[in-house]
Amino acid sequence: MNKSELVDAVAAAAAIAKKEAEAAVDAVIDAVMSETKSGNKTSIFGFGTFSPTARAARMGRNPQTGAPVKIAASKGVKFSPAAAFKSTLNGKAAAKKSTAKKATAKKSTKSTKKR
Repeated sequence: MNKSELVDAVAAAAAIAKKEAEAAVDAVIDAVMSETKSGNKTSIFGFGTFSPTARAARMGRNPQTGAPVKIAASKGVKFSPAAAFKSTLNGKAAAKKSTAKKATAKKSTKSTKKR
């Protein structure tokens, strides 16, 4: 899905004009980008968290010649999906299995602690 398709989906879901939907999508993207650029985490409940990352300058090698090459420091972003997003991706059956595993793990740790 590209940005124009996202705008169309937002306009249809919210029953608003495409211009309003585009303004809303742009506002969300701008807010996430500006907060991340400032070095702050941005969390969207039910969707995920955008975290800024930094890479230090380092020396690399040109794979063709083997000559050392300076690689400049850079900034990036890491996205961690929320639990609700993961469960949607994996389906409800996978979510039930993971909660069942957690419940049995808790029971087994409790039984070992009593001994």
